[in-house]
Amino acid sequence: MKAINLSEKLSLFSEHWSPRIVGSYNGNDLLVVKVKGEFVWHSHEETDDFFLVLKGRITIRMREGDVELGPGELFVVPKGVEHCPVAEEEAHLLLIEPAGTPNTGDPRTAVTKKRI
Repeated sequence: MKAINLSEKLSLFSEHWSPRIVGSYNGNDLLVVKVKGEFVWHSHEETDDFFLVLKGRITIRMREGDVELGPGELFVVPKGVEHCPVAEEEAHLLLIEPAGTPNTGDPRTAVTKKRI
């Protein structure tokens, strides 16, 4: 067993909006992702959506109002709430979600998550 270095894991890829699995616990995936620009509007009917900003800034747009996040800040989008993450500049995030959760809320349009 060894510690997971999130900065090291983030240095292994450059793609945006393509989460990488770095660990798991209790049926949940721990993921890192680089984001830039606007993602798609989506929701997750079965689970909340956890975002922790490691570097940079993001806005989580929601119909009820936006949430701005900076380094060290987190936000949980409640299940079923439509949202759209946006990053003007590249940002790095830690995500925690049940294993197999599609990043777009729809398995037909979701990326395949790689383990690194």
